[in-house]
Amino acid sequence: NTFAMRVREWYSWHFPELRDLVRENYAFARAACVVGDRASFLAAVNSNDDTKARLAAAARDPSDANDDGLLLAESVVKAARQSMGMDCSAGDMANVMAFTQRMVALATYRCDLAKYLGEKMQAVAPNLSTLIGDSVGARLIAKAGSLASLAKCPASTVQILGAEKALFRALKKKGNTPKYGLIYHS
Repeated sequence: NTFAMRVREWYSWHFPELRDLVRENYAFARAACVVGDRASFLAAVNSNDDTKARLAAAARDPSDANDDGLLLAESVVKAARQSMGMDCSAGDMANVMAFTQRMVALATYRCDLAKYLGEKMQAVAPNLSTLIGDSVGARLIAKAGSLASLAKCPASTVQILGAEKALFRALKKKGNTPKYGLIYHS
């Protein structure tokens, strides 16, 4: 999220209209990678239509199967022609693009890891995964030490897994014990 905010901030100096057209962070970064420098992007759009198709594929909403992104790509091209953004030096643009490409690679890797975790949790603990999700289930197993240890824990222990620091702090103060751990904060 921090990287995505930086990409939006830095690239918006050059092409601020893209921020309003592409709302989702990951799609914004992919679109920024395709557009790059506005002048060279517009030259590429004028010479062939492949660039506009790549932009449509990058900026489209993946949750909407009917959205091919062509309407959004047309809007981006139109906005690029009338943009009020400042021109960047080649070195500045190269650094922004390198950072943007790194952010896209990290976001793609994060999606791949989430898919891998989902597959592993379905193989190892399908009921736990269905009840509380892949990420929280994996965190609970990690905190307990193993799936067998988690299965042997009483409900009160499972409830405060992940809140050990708060538990010991509360015990020192002779106050109420915390009731919230990983499950509550998920």
